[in-house]
Amino acid sequence: MQRVDVVYALIYNKSNAKILMVNNKGQGWSLPGGAVEKGETLEQAVVREVEEETGLTIMVENVLAVNEAFFQEKGHHALFITFKANILEGECEIRYEQEISEIKWADFQTANKLMPYHPNGVEGLLKSSSAYTFQS
Repeated sequence: MQRVDVVYALIYNKSNAKILMVNNKGQGWSLPGGAVEKGETLEQAVVREVEEETGLTIMVENVLAVNEAFFQEKGHHALFITFKANILEGECEIRYEQEISEIKWADFQTANKLMPYHPNGVEGLLKSSSAYTFQS
């Protein structure tokens, strides 16, 4: 199986208790993110993916979750790494209409229905934290 690393950014707006989500054409709703490219760190990848999908520039914080899955039909062994992130600048806009059909701020109940693979819910991720360090 081919190893595939995928990164996501959990961007939380404390003032209205909502998180930023994107609707990926043909794949459904997720946090902004995507595959890590060759020669790219996890942090570089999540910054790039969020900018490509939402137009936002973010600052990456700690790792909140690591999920793992086998996709037999594709021959992939995937690691999904979710980072906490904060918006530095920009306005939400769809940059690649062929990939993203919608961007929205969702409450926890909606996010949990759309992303049921976090056992303690999306809000549980905000209580989790593990340091991320790139050792060059």
